[in-house]
Amino acid sequence: MATTRQAHTVWEGDLLKGSGVVTFDSSGIAEQPVSWASRAEQANGKTSPEELIAAAHSSCFSMALSNGLAKAGTPPTKLTTQADVTLVPGTGITGVHITVVGEVEGLDEASFVKAAEDAKANCPVSQALAGTSITLTASLA
Repeated sequence: MATTRQAHTVWEGDLLKGSGVVTFDSSGIAEQPVSWASRAEQANGKTSPEELIAAAHSSCFSMALSNGLAKAGTPPTKLTTQADVTLVPGTGITGVHITVVGEVEGLDEASFVKAAEDAKANCPVSQALAGTSITLTASLA
């Protein structure tokens, strides 16, 4: 069964001086302010499209890796995943780097890395971001 999630942004002003608010309609989590300065310079308590992509990618990847490990008979105790999304103003998003550290009973490092590579290739957010470079660092705790 397909699901659809919704968010919307209200933006006021031009790109450089304007700002907006992102509303997470489906979950109802707190609204988040966004601006060009928070995107291209310092966050200063505001979010950016790249941070939102990083959140989506790190959570999707964690779910895919957890599922793959469980299906292989080695469910994880814990996965800590960070996604770093790089924006070059004037060029766009130039890459995503995923770093994952796992606690998985009875699994060696090489098998964990292989499972992480599979999750990187097959999680829906990775597939949606296929137009950019996605790299991975995976290790056991």
